[in-house]
Amino acid sequence: MAPKFHELTISKVEDLTDDAKAISFAVPAELKSDYHFTPGQYLTLRADIEGDDVRRSYSISSPLGARDLTVGIRRVEEGKFSSFATADLQVGQKLQVMTPEGRFTADIGNIKDALLIAAGSGITPMMSIAQSLLEGDEDANVTLVYGNRETKSIMFREQLEFLKDRFMERLTLIHILSREDQDVPILNGRIDADKINALINTSAIDPKSADGVFICGPGEMIEVVRATCEEVGVDKSKIHFELFTPADGQEPRKAPTKEMLEAAEQGVAVEIILDGSKRSFKLTDANETVLEAANKHGLELPFSCKGGMCCTCRCKVAKGSAEMAVNYSLEPWEIEAGFTLACQARPTSDNLTLDFDEL
Repeated sequence: MAPKFHELTISKVEDLTDDAKAISFAVPAELKSDYHFTPGQYLTLRADIEGDDVRRSYSISSPLGARDLTVGIRRVEEGKFSSFATADLQVGQKLQVMTPEGRFTADIGNIKDALLIAAGSGITPMMSIAQSLLEGDEDANVTLVYGNRETKSIMFREQLEFLKDRFMERLTLIHILSREDQDVPILNGRIDADKINALINTSAIDPKSADGVFICGPGEMIEVVRATCEEVGVDKSKIHFELFTPADGQEPRKAPTKEMLEAAEQGVAVEIILDGSKRSFKLTDANETVLEAANKHGLELPFSCKGGMCCTCRCKVAKGSAEMAVNYSLEPWEIEAGFTLACQARPTSDNLTLDFDEL
């Protein structure tokens, strides 16, 4: 089933730091099944901001079984949605919220030893994963390495300390600070390859023994930690991460290929299958993706990031052909099976049918 937006009411707004807030949404009984999630998934929030339809995705911090769904939002310089959310959203306000999406997930019950490595707002999905693991399995142990600039910039600091107090024997919490000295030198600096190796050498962490290593934060940090874990012998299948960048962070689009230009010149007959219905339109601009062309023709397709990272617009090429500009989320087997991302796909054939209902 394709993800859908529903209007949810804000039930709580909580200050986390000077520039970050936790926003909670009440989920009515009739939508509980729609908003069932796996720890690590995210919600896409949508609002009209100064006349623009703006969407941004934020990870769920709530554990399994929570009454409301909570996301953590840190204000980003010149960030249109984050500035709006941290300044204007109030309890009782309604907002368009997409049903949960994402593959950065933890299998509660099957992961007995989890290593979580986060930086900055990358802590948000870790809150859900850590608490769900600890509450859902009395045999589960969690080690959380969390990097920040200083103590006052730590998101969910009180909640983390409370969680540590509840699960003293099963939760190891390691704070790494880059702009505030701590008594133990190894806890100072940034999370990079040297830091990970130092933590391993002092037995503070043991990635090889973990059932799952979960990494979330800036893209550069994710790549460095992932590579370091692989170098010390962690099986690739046990390393989990999710690259995610909002729409205004996407790379410059590559020039259309000869096939794209020829197809657009003739006019591509595009058919969309979504929720059992079929809609058609013509694509005549080789620079446009299917998502952009559909929007121009008044057809709303599911999407979040527009950067090829979140997989919300995943669909299957049922007829014709298309090429993606970038792809950070589809697995090789999915591409081989004919799946594409509508936000990145540009037709290379005269006819193109995309099926959003195909799983």
